[in-house]
Amino acid sequence: MSGKALRDLNMLPGLERKNENSSKGSLTKPCVENSNENSEEWKRKNSSSLVSTPNNGDETIKPEVEIANTEVEYIESENLNDLDDVDMSLKTLLDGLESKDWVLVCEALNNVRRLSMFHKEAMLNMLENVIPLIVKSLKNPRSAVCKTAIMTSADIFSAYSDHIIDSLDPLLVQLLLKSSQDKRFVCEAAERALIAMTTWISPITLLPKLQPYLKNKNPRIRAKASMCFCRSVPRLGVEGVKAYGIDKLIQIAAAQLSDQLPESREAARTLLLELQNVYEKSHEHAPNTVSEQQEMGSWEHFCQSKLSPLSAQAVLRVTNIAREGLVLGS
Repeated sequence: MSGKALRDLNMLPGLERKNENSSKGSLTKPCVENSNENSEEWKRKNSSSLVSTPNNGDETIKPEVEIANTEVEYIESENLNDLDDVDMSLKTLLDGLESKDWVLVCEALNNVRRLSMFHKEAMLNMLENVIPLIVKSLKNPRSAVCKTAIMTSADIFSAYSDHIIDSLDPLLVQLLLKSSQDKRFVCEAAERALIAMTTWISPITLLPKLQPYLKNKNPRIRAKASMCFCRSVPRLGVEGVKAYGIDKLIQIAAAQLSDQLPESREAARTLLLELQNVYEKSHEHAPNTVSEQQEMGSWEHFCQSKLSPLSAQAVLRVTNIAREGLVLGS
C-alpha cells in the first residue's frame, strides 16, 4: 500500500463535528492533525476562541483531510472590550469583512461592534461600505458568521440609529428572513436585533420601511414585520400618530386582523387598542353639549367612516371586547 494511501487512512478518524446552540457555536478552522499526536494535547494547544492554522513541518495541507474542532463564543454587547489599536483596526476592517476565512470575518464583525460602541464617530464615514458587508455575512450559510452578523446589526442600530436609514433596507429584509427561520438560536438573535431596530430608529422613518413587508407573500415575514410595526407606532406619541395619519394606521391594522398567522393578528389587536387610546385622548376635550356631535366624534363612527363595513365590524369587536375586559377586571 502506498505512503499516500496509508496517510489518508490515518486521517479517517478525525471527522469534522459541528455543534450549535443558543450561546456557543462549534466552528471549523482548517488544520492538519498529526495521527500520532495525543488528541487531548492538541485540544489544549488550540483552546483559544479563534485559532490560526497549524502546519506540521512542511506537510502539504489537503482540503479533503482538513480537520478542526475550534469553539467560538458569542460575546454579548455588554461584555465587549475596547480595541487595543483603533487605527489599525479601521485600516484592516474592510479586508477582514471581505475575507474568505470565516474566522477572520467573525473577528472583523466583532471589531465593527467594538468600533460602533467605543469609537462610533471614527467609523461613521465607513458605514456605507461596512453595512453591505454585514449584509453579506447575514447571508452566509455558516451559522456562526450569520449570528455574529446579526449581533453586529443590533449594535449598529444602537450606535447609529437614524444615520443608517438610507442603508436599512437590505439589513431589514435579512433580519426578517432570519427571524422567520427554524434554526432557533439564529432566529432568537434576529428577533433581538429587530427589537433594537424599533428601539433606536425613529418611528417616523422606520414605519415606511416596514410597511411593504406587511404584504409580503411569506406569512412569517408578514408576522415579524407586523410585530415591529406594532412596537414602533406607540413611540410616535399622540401628536406623532395624528401627524402620521391615524386613518392610515387603522387601515393597516385592520388588514392584519385577518392574517394567516396568530402573531400578525395579535400585533394588529395591540395596535388597534393603541390607536383607539390615541383617538379618544385627542377627542376627550371636545365639547360634549350636543349628543349628535358626540356620536360623530366617537371611535365607532370613526372606524365606520374609514373602513369597509366588515373591517369596521372586526375592529370594533376587538376594541369593545378589550374594553369590556378592562371594565370587568377593574
